[in-house]
Amino acid sequence: MAVQSGTYRGVSAEDRAAERRERLLEATLAVWSDPTEARPTMTRICAAAGLTERYFYESFRSLDDALTAVMDAIATEIEQVSLTAADSAGDDPTARVRASVLAFVELIQADPRKGRVAIIEAGAMPALRPRRTQLLRHFAHRAAEEARDHGVDWSTREGELVGLLFIGGMAELITAWLDGALDATPQELVDTATRIFVGVFR
Repeated sequence: MAVQSGTYRGVSAEDRAAERRERLLEATLAVWSDPTEARPTMTRICAAAGLTERYFYESFRSLDDALTAVMDAIATEIEQVSLTAADSAGDDPTARVRASVLAFVELIQADPRKGRVAIIEAGAMPALRPRRTQLLRHFAHRAAEEARDHGVDWSTREGELVGLLFIGGMAELITAWLDGALDATPQELVDTATRIFVGVFR
């Protein structure tokens, strides 16, 4: 749906549309992560955002489009905080890996909804599963790049396999932790993941 032009109370139409989109994204995250809801619906998302369906279609083509946007936003946030933490840790491989994993775990600990929808719920929805797989492979590629930057002599294929094994393992680890099936502290998650990944440098 096209955004109407013009300024209202000093706020442009584009800014108002952007604000509505943010409200819908937050509502989508809230509804999607609600354990009492079997599956998120556009009606519930609009109600949570306090907006009508007209405004939903201003921002998204469909419910799956909104869910994918939330998943992509979480993935971008994870990548940004992890890279920033690694770069702040300097050049030591172990320090970089630990800082990156710690930043990821702290993000999920601060808002478990993000881990639940991006890692757990998205995998249970056939329409979103391909995008989830793409994101996992992207993070696997970044993990392989980190290893190569510190002298690990992998072919492209080897890096893809090892990276995906590590990222897939992290996803399962976080899933068990969020579900309460794994009794572990955040520090134990960070220590274990760091030992496993740094092991490839030796």
